[in-house]
Amino acid sequence: MRTHTNPLTTVRNLGILAHVDAGKTTVTERILYTTGTTYKRGEVHDGTTVTDFDPQERDRGITIFAAAISCSWSGHRINLIDTPGHVDFADEVERSLRVLDGAVAVFDAVAGVEPQSESVWRQADRHGVPRIAFVNKMDRAGADLDTAVASIRERLHPAPLVVQLPIGTEDGFTGVVDLLSMRALTWADGAEAAEEGPVPDALREEAARRRRLLEETVAERHPAALEEFCDREALSAATLAAALRDLTRGGDGVVVLCGSAYRNRGVEPLLDAIVTYLPSPLDVPPVRGTHDGTEQDRPADPAAPMVALAFKVNATPTGRMTYLRVYSGTIEKGDTVWDAGTRRTERIGRILRVRADRHDPLERAVAGDIVAVVGLKSARAGSTLCAPGAPLLLEPLGVAEPVVHVAVEARRSTDTDRLASALARLTEEDPSLAVRTDPETGQTVLSGMGELHLEVAVERVRREHGIEVAVGRPGVAYRETVGEGVSGFVFRHVKQDGGAGQFAHVVLDVEPWEGNGDEGGFVFRSAVVGGRVPQEFVRAVEAGCRDALATGPLGGHPVTGLRVTLTDGQTHVKDSSDTAFRTAGRLGLRDALRASAMVLLEPVVEVTVTVPEDAVGGVLGDLAARRGRVTGSDTRGGAAAVTATVPLAELFGYATRLRSRTQGRGTFTARPTGYAPAPTAASTPAR
Repeated sequence: MRTHTNPLTTVRNLGILAHVDAGKTTVTERILYTTGTTYKRGEVHDGTTVTDFDPQERDRGITIFAAAISCSWSGHRINLIDTPGHVDFADEVERSLRVLDGAVAVFDAVAGVEPQSESVWRQADRHGVPRIAFVNKMDRAGADLDTAVASIRERLHPAPLVVQLPIGTEDGFTGVVDLLSMRALTWADGAEAAEEGPVPDALREEAARRRRLLEETVAERHPAALEEFCDREALSAATLAAALRDLTRGGDGVVVLCGSAYRNRGVEPLLDAIVTYLPSPLDVPPVRGTHDGTEQDRPADPAAPMVALAFKVNATPTGRMTYLRVYSGTIEKGDTVWDAGTRRTERIGRILRVRADRHDPLERAVAGDIVAVVGLKSARAGSTLCAPGAPLLLEPLGVAEPVVHVAVEARRSTDTDRLASALARLTEEDPSLAVRTDPETGQTVLSGMGELHLEVAVERVRREHGIEVAVGRPGVAYRETVGEGVSGFVFRHVKQDGGAGQFAHVVLDVEPWEGNGDEGGFVFRSAVVGGRVPQEFVRAVEAGCRDALATGPLGGHPVTGLRVTLTDGQTHVKDSSDTAFRTAGRLGLRDALRASAMVLLEPVVEVTVTVPEDAVGGVLGDLAARRGRVTGSDTRGGAAAVTATVPLAELFGYATRLRSRTQGRGTFTARPTGYAPAPTAASTPAR
């Protein structure tokens, strides 16, 4: 039996989640420094961070690519993923969350919950990832823990369980009172570690009040804590810690800590909370997959049959690197594994413990590990790798649909083939990018999640491949939907050209449908009676209808938001087949859509613009000119935050316009909210 030097109970797989500029990467850097993984504090503004190692990340001062790194604290191994905070890279966050057991959500003590922090929180909800919260930047002017916690409660709706009381405010923030131990932790300027002492006299009454409030909140939600609270009218530190751990892991509460990562204050308690409250691989349900149509669970056991999920691919100068979360079993260097998706065998060349762009070789990886492997040729993000003798297919990773596109071409005709190769590599690494050839113009079109996403992709082509690229004007990915459908639309497919003929007769009802979820904007149902269309042909009609959704009648855009009902049909004893009915479904729905009243849809985003109060009037006028609809406003730390929904097409170039209107003091963030009807006459986007 193979053994592991780190028992699974001492492993923590977690991500750092936040809105852009909340201090997420600085928190990660301080964790690495405090755990002794690095010996110098990396700074975002100096371009010396470990996890933001890509040149573009250092140039732009933001996280673009999820970076994995391992460190140790208090006898525990922490596998940490620093995720992007910008909405354009939300798909990178989604892929990371899929393989994590827990997360630290970082919030700005002044701004509280911001748009993208709300988005990543919802992503974590979908994956059932337990979280603790760290309210950062407590040393900033206007920082207020209670206000930040109130925004967490109101906008994210968890039960915040605040376990610390800050000592000092704004620039005078020097430490925290731990409400479990009722001891003070303070950090002097430049100090490497916290100094522990009694609660300051001025804070004793407030600390006691908050400890009591914490006990009451926990007792309301935890049966064992409630029993002790009723018996003793108080909770011991041990009971409180155990209850907080249960509530966190069950998703019934969120432990809240605070600090200033930049000044290295509050990092040690955060690390203690990570190992105390967040789950190990043994504390989460076994991974579930399918084999031969039946569901199976695989336990987090190094001795069980191996199964792992690839969640990131990175083509480096030294080889193709695939990042894996090992859920069960053991992988050793040189092992042959089975790709359950492609049904091919692959060989593990090397196994690496990841330190962002640095790597330490390993002989093996076991259940609970997050590692990189070299040698896999066909595995993609979402591929399931398993033991050849015990196949299992895990649910693949979901990929968001691109909403923005640009035409790209090599400036030198001799680089055309190289550009195609470079773009293929980019889409292999980032599934949220897509490349296609426009059938009318012959242009190569690159699609992604936003302007910044595409800028980063094009810059990678220039830097990494040395290809000069000409880029067209950005455009948005429109959709088409049914405004008013048709009933009883008859389509008859008959083909006789010698040999076997084709015959299929279908009658379709097409109507708008506003549902969502797993159906993906389309529902097909059969209302045929009397067996007039056999079931196997019904399935073929549905497949044909799905084929027709790729191009709508208005402008060749994908079609969504409709329900198709097969109400009747006819077959021929010899000439009817799956192929004939699939063709009838495709051509019949295509013609039915042409007969329907169609509506063009455009992507819409929620924008939060933060500007000085004296610039609000100009910003409101500019948003109105961009067809924006203001939904709210707020005041944060002396600045005004205006929230509005705006068509994505109107936001191209908005960052430059906003900076010029506010003398460089205005910022904005945006997140997709769906699609809305586009104006009947296309308007020129405001600039």
